[in-house]
Amino acid sequence: MQRHQWLEVADAASAALARAPRQQFFGHVAAGGRLGVSLEGLAPWLHIGSRVLLDPGGAPLVPAEIVAFRDGRAEALALGPLDGVAAGTPFRLAEPPALAVGDGWLGRVIDPLGRPLDGRGPLPPGPLPRPLRAAAPEAGRRARLGPRLDLGVRALDAFATCRRGQRLGLFAASGVGKSTLLSMLARGAECDVAVLALVGERGRELREFLEDDLGPEGLARSVVVCATSDSAPLLRRDAAYAAMTVAEHFAEAGRHVLLLMDSVTRFAMALREIGLAAGEPPASRGYTPGVFAELPRLLERAGPREEGNPGMITGLFTVLVEGDDHDEPVADAVRGILDGHVVLDRRIGEAGRYPAVDVLRSLSRTVPGCLGPEEWALAQRARRILALAAEMAELVRLGAYRAGTDPAVDEALRLAPRIEAMLAQRKGERSGVTEAFAALAAAMEDGGDGA
Repeated sequence: MQRHQWLEVADAASAALARAPRQQFFGHVAAGGRLGVSLEGLAPWLHIGSRVLLDPGGAPLVPAEIVAFRDGRAEALALGPLDGVAAGTPFRLAEPPALAVGDGWLGRVIDPLGRPLDGRGPLPPGPLPRPLRAAAPEAGRRARLGPRLDLGVRALDAFATCRRGQRLGLFAASGVGKSTLLSMLARGAECDVAVLALVGERGRELREFLEDDLGPEGLARSVVVCATSDSAPLLRRDAAYAAMTVAEHFAEAGRHVLLLMDSVTRFAMALREIGLAAGEPPASRGYTPGVFAELPRLLERAGPREEGNPGMITGLFTVLVEGDDHDEPVADAVRGILDGHVVLDRRIGEAGRYPAVDVLRSLSRTVPGCLGPEEWALAQRARRILALAAEMAELVRLGAYRAGTDPAVDEALRLAPRIEAMLAQRKGERSGVTEAFAALAAAMEDGGDGA
């Protein structure tokens, strides 16, 4: 038989195999509850993280994930409502979660399973599916951080200057302007692609964020991954993984990606729900040990790629601090993993200055490597002025300080309001690092208004 004949036979055999019905094996539901079920059967093929499909018969299939094994049964949490699922309901194995990301996803809004949420039809598939779970690049082969990055917000560019590939935390209580700051970063930060993860977001706020805050121009270069607060904990968790997977696709193609995640706290809360359902013991404030093992696995995936690939993921992760407690377990753990932190203070917002960034409590660990000597000296002098003015504020209010007593205090009281005015910025206003330091220098010049 000639070679071309062998090829024709092989092609025909492949086509016949593709048409042949696949053999499937089924188990069944042994017991269940409001969030999950206990499964029997398929023991050799099930492991932690396996996805299965529950078939209630006459109702849509219900995806679920194996989270634990107990008393010879597999414990699975559902990714949707368990309507119609009963004892004896059959289940079968499903494909592991993966996303076929492509450039056609830009400008789209999706859920963690890669399904469109914007009503614009199916997403064009990319070349190869990427698993949601992946390892971070090897530490020894990872590239260095890139040049400094214009975030478009003066308070951050001057006092928490960021570099490409850096991971920065935005720490804030509720109602302090965190979402507004995110929208300013999404529209004004320098990047090729923006990926936004809205984890546990209020459902009514999605369209407001897309239309009012992000806008058509910001959305055009973005991929938005959303799991609302009423989603199953597995979906809220997977929103963070899905956004990271999308960001990795574009970064490995050599692009600079800005990843904005709101919020890591809700990701941790979803992990807590999953861990408690799987039987993990509650530890610090009810968070299970698995939460603090999973946080670095997610956050370490952001940053530079392996040496030789110019692509980078600059990650800005919001942390919702409960009751303004910046030492609560999730905030403390995240602060130790990231390359810096930005603190939003309620009192600054109540005083009318937005974004309400507390520059004295904010820190970027990469500042020494991305500021020139003059910029470094200027920022440090501004910090000293703001710190001294804050220290003397109570005495000034009480009338216990008399002007002329201390020249340094007089200077701080004169210049601090001008620095605060420079830090104020409207939502639609954009500024780069160079412009931020020029404005800071102008505010600290002797002479002029208030001098």
